[in-house]
Amino acid sequence: MTKLVENAAGRLVPTEINGHPAVPFQGVGRYRPQGRKAAPPIRSCADYPADGDKTAPDLKTALQRAGLRDGMTIGSHHHLRNGDLVVNQVFRAAAELGVRDLRWVPSAAFPCHAPLIELLESGVIHHIEGSMNGPLGDYCSQGRMRGMGVLRSHGGRWQAIQDGEVHIDIAVIAAPTADPFGNATGDRGPTACGLLGFALADSMYADHVIVVTDNLVPFPCVPWQIQGNNVDQVVVMDRIGDASKIVSGTTEITKSPDRLLIAELTARFCDEAGIIRDGFSFQAGAGGTALSFALFLRDIMRERRIKARFVRGGSTQYLVDMLEEGLTDYILDGQTFDLAGVRSMRENPGHVNTSPFTSYNWHGKGNFASLLDAVVLGATEVDVDFNANVVTHSDGRLLHGIGGWMNCLAGRCTILPIPSFRDRIPVLVDRVTTLCGPGELIDVVVTERGIAVNPLRQDLLGKLRGSSLPLRDIRDLKAEVEEIVGGPPAPPELGEKVVAAIKWVDGTVIDGVREVKG
Repeated sequence: MTKLVENAAGRLVPTEINGHPAVPFQGVGRYRPQGRKAAPPIRSCADYPADGDKTAPDLKTALQRAGLRDGMTIGSHHHLRNGDLVVNQVFRAAAELGVRDLRWVPSAAFPCHAPLIELLESGVIHHIEGSMNGPLGDYCSQGRMRGMGVLRSHGGRWQAIQDGEVHIDIAVIAAPTADPFGNATGDRGPTACGLLGFALADSMYADHVIVVTDNLVPFPCVPWQIQGNNVDQVVVMDRIGDASKIVSGTTEITKSPDRLLIAELTARFCDEAGIIRDGFSFQAGAGGTALSFALFLRDIMRERRIKARFVRGGSTQYLVDMLEEGLTDYILDGQTFDLAGVRSMRENPGHVNTSPFTSYNWHGKGNFASLLDAVVLGATEVDVDFNANVVTHSDGRLLHGIGGWMNCLAGRCTILPIPSFRDRIPVLVDRVTTLCGPGELIDVVVTERGIAVNPLRQDLLGKLRGSSLPLRDIRDLKAEVEEIVGGPPAPPELGEKVVAAIKWVDGTVIDGVREVKG
């Protein structure tokens, strides 16, 4: 049984993860790293073709040449989201080579990766360290994965690779366009997905880097988001993905009257709190409510002739429209959520390619997240102390990844626009099932029944004095919802086994996910 210790957030967390010591969460901003950054092996041009042609005949050969063997760590990125066709082929090739016990460290896994459950069962893959959306998360929740899952934020993944906490032996980078030297970009080609920022750390720190493309162009591939000087081999496949599935169903405006009300209240809150002003900045996610918020915000900006300095993406059609209308100087983009974003990144100089290093890495000399005036995010649960959960449902099942959610909490005002209940299950609870965001970093919760401002933000409450907004105590909101649905939600039936660890932005363990019974 894994030894547990209570961390600074009052959560019992493992002291060891997959055989390695783990540091419990010590409080926001309390943990200080030591030492120097990790580094890949030094290479020589003498070992690479002088004509710059690094192409390998196929993926299996490339993996063999990379020295794939039992127990290695494979890195991959998720810019193709649910349209990715590369990762499953990587692990099928590993299976054909007879390799076992691989650790997979994706920036995120999606339902399209469900076939890998078979390879987890057969022993080819030992465990996954990365955000697990859908079937793989459910598989982990059942306690069927041999190792402990580890969920990190986008910035946390960069931090872990940079700090040497995770060493990637072989990185496989799906690139919509590349040249034989390995220069690669995501903003063009038949499977264009926008940018490749989540693969940047892999390209810089992995021992061996394989670029896989379905659009090989003559040298040079311009612009290059991945530098060929960091790439060992290039593999050409018929098709690396389905670019239309990078949309993944989350980038549509909500049609729910309640959700539209929540979005409108969020925009009004930003206005009355003085956040919306010339030169401000914000980040909103790709969910229906967040997108609707962006439209209400746009209308206020148009009416007042207000221009933002920058908007952080995940870019969508709606942010692109704001850029092209002149309502913001820049989109600083981490990933393109739809094809309009892909097109804009290619065509608009103000649509700028960023990476988790620039935007989110906590172990750096600052990052962009703390420069944001407002961040608008989702949550599966929020408790009366404003702690928030973004990975598990009320039944305890692990079904969502962290993404950049944790990193965005460094913004100046964190707003969670959420329905007060889903499928008659309250979202406001006494204690969140899984802690992902400490309450001291959650400033405002907006529901269809009212707006709760964290009492720690007396500055915001002062600005809203006399406001017509429906300001409520979060405990009153929770009580009202429970009266409607007949009481608080039933606690999840969980076992003792910790099946996944949730890493905070500094690499410490903020919580553990327990096995779901039944």
